[in-house]
Amino acid sequence: MATIRKRGKTYQIDYFDPTGKRIRKSFDKRKDAEAELGKRVSLKAEGRYLDVKKECVTTLGELIKKYTENFENQRSFKNWKKLCLENFKEYFGVDTIIDNIRYVHFETYRNHLRKKLTHKGTIRADASVNREMSCLHHLFAKGVEWELLEQNPLKKGKSLLTKENNKRLRFLSHDELQKLLAAAPDHLKEIIICAVNSGMRRGEVLSLKWNQIRNGFIYLQKTKTNEARQIPINDTLVDLFGKIKKQNSNPLYVFKYKTSEGVKEVGNLKVMTFKDTPIKNVKHSFNTALKKAEIDDFRFHDLRHTFASHLLMNGASLKDVQELLGHKTMEMTMRYAHLSQEHKRNAVNLLNSLTTPQNETVTNCHNDHENQKKEAAGNG
Repeated sequence: MATIRKRGKTYQIDYFDPTGKRIRKSFDKRKDAEAELGKRVSLKAEGRYLDVKKECVTTLGELIKKYTENFENQRSFKNWKKLCLENFKEYFGVDTIIDNIRYVHFETYRNHLRKKLTHKGTIRADASVNREMSCLHHLFAKGVEWELLEQNPLKKGKSLLTKENNKRLRFLSHDELQKLLAAAPDHLKEIIICAVNSGMRRGEVLSLKWNQIRNGFIYLQKTKTNEARQIPINDTLVDLFGKIKKQNSNPLYVFKYKTSEGVKEVGNLKVMTFKDTPIKNVKHSFNTALKKAEIDDFRFHDLRHTFASHLLMNGASLKDVQELLGHKTMEMTMRYAHLSQEHKRNAVNLLNSLTTPQNETVTNCHNDHENQKKEAAGNG
């Protein structure tokens, strides 16, 4: 039964909503209380009561199926999202009603991921955990947009993403790079030379096509940031591409290897025939070359760091490096900033004599010359 009662200086409405929950609300004026109660009673009678939560019957399996239908052509889907969705189904259960999954369940799952070892038996990196939690957040956010869920439970608490340490900067010295090239087989050597002279990512190098190389530039369309960029070709790359093109029987991809097609009869002879196949993975050969060269703590992506680091150490500006790497913000490029400090110090040291009186400069130069003569005589 709906009532209005005066409580002190306010007027309180008291009624039960369609789910049986008792509702009490106070107003400063009686007429406001009467208007609100009348509206609620009317909506309740008409079945349009605003506070009744729509029943959710969607299961996690159904949500994941719809998500897959909409995003299976996304570039990242096959690489890692597909695996994430399988993990969600295994942990939460495909028949679980998504409305029954709470923030605490997500936090528990995040902690479960932190303890879960990789296939190598090592603890998962923060970036790996964050990537899976981001996928989970996107899945439920789309559920809200598709009106399969009223609200995203992940918004009920603090962000479950862990702050990552992305400041790792490993690059090869000149000597290390020469050792790696000497240890690498020919096809890998060419790939490494291309990577350290262009700053391209592994996928960009391995998928490089001849029609992307023209007018002294490498033209990249499909990049990590989905923004096209152009990379100038230096003399080393001109020589490399020229050498590869002379041996090229496949006009499509730059980097490839020969695979057997089988035996073909040519007259009375049986001849083994081969075809060129694009190189899709160099993980095994790259790790083998690193072991032979005795180089530790190095990944293929660090060749990109090697490119940027040596550019700065040889006088390039941070803006140049940002544009060549395709970084959207300077913040990402600033990790290399310290590498240019020593070169800046050497540059300003050229001005040491600028404010020194001329006669003192001459005296200093004379003394330096005499000291060098004495040192030479002593050595003799």
